[in-house]
Amino acid sequence: MKTRIITDQTILNGQVIPSSEITNLAFSGFAHFTALQVRNRMVKGLDLHLDRLRMASIKLYGRALPDFLIRSYICSAIENGPVDQSLTITIYSPKGEFNADSMNIEPKVLIRTSSPAHGPKGPLRLAAINHERPLAEIKHVGEIGKTYYLHQAVQQGFDDAVFIDQNGHLTEGTIWNLAFWDGESVVWPEARMLKGTMMAAVERQLTQLNIPQRSEPITLDRLLDLKGAAVMNSWTPGIGVTEISSQSFKDSNKLIALLHEAYEIEPLEKV
Repeated sequence: MKTRIITDQTILNGQVIPSSEITNLAFSGFAHFTALQVRNRMVKGLDLHLDRLRMASIKLYGRALPDFLIRSYICSAIENGPVDQSLTITIYSPKGEFNADSMNIEPKVLIRTSSPAHGPKGPLRLAAINHERPLAEIKHVGEIGKTYYLHQAVQQGFDDAVFIDQNGHLTEGTIWNLAFWDGESVVWPEARMLKGTMMAAVERQLTQLNIPQRSEPITLDRLLDLKGAAVMNSWTPGIGVTEISSQSFKDSNKLIALLHEAYEIEPLEKV
């Protein structure tokens, strides 16, 4: 009797597990995502998240799902979960990666829910590391470098890493945007990077508060003239930074207060 050979299997720690579209995703890195916080079943900056997903889908797949459809999936996840939670919305090609069929195709949506996040308490010390993310303007998956350089920073005695591009300009952190304070204005790095939804929300509300802000190239030497620094992402509008490499910051409290004040007035909305 001829033994039937099974060609398609998923094996975890030596044990065969049922293969599915979800297990196939573990081997696919052609996807992008956004992460948001839900509070009292409402979110902030929903328009920014939808814009991010739409533009990234067009860039990667040649088309995007309608905003109303993405919004309905998010609404369903919120209604079926606790009043406070975290959501990660991943958009992926059903054709996977490493083939031409994954472009010009209607993508699919995967939503993962988890406990609400607030980020580390801080303050943080950051190691400056030479690294440039590919397709930096897209929040895409499979970025091994971010975790690798986080580990490198921790091994050097720091809390996390901040990246420097080939021009010597600070761009962003591993999972963070950067903000600086010169004593009068909020200063954003001018570089090729991912502009986070938190950064965009804070930026527009700083404008409403008439707080001066500008973008400029930030080098390690430029840090000598800056008084405060912070990092932000979907978890928090600002965590204080006391050091980047050997440059210390002694007056980040004013910056942190302004960033939190700006985010506080960003309206919550039902999805």
